[in-house]
Amino acid sequence: MKLSEDAKRLRKMVDKAIEDHQITRAEYEMIIHTVLEDAHVDPQERAIIRELQDMIDQKMINLVP
Repeated sequence: MKLSEDAKRLRKMVDKAIEDHQITRAEYEMIIHTVLEDAHVDPQERAIIRELQDMIDQKMINLVP
């Protein structure tokens, strides 16, 4: 399945957090804003957000101030 443009932008932001092993609250809020800006959360975006949240919950990515 081809990623939507919004999902591609989102994927790039999440990949950076994965690479850095951390994400700031500002970056996290920007990701959420990106998902919600078109008022439609498609299944690809939902999966990417779920992946990010799982990695934060499992402490694979640290959420920092």
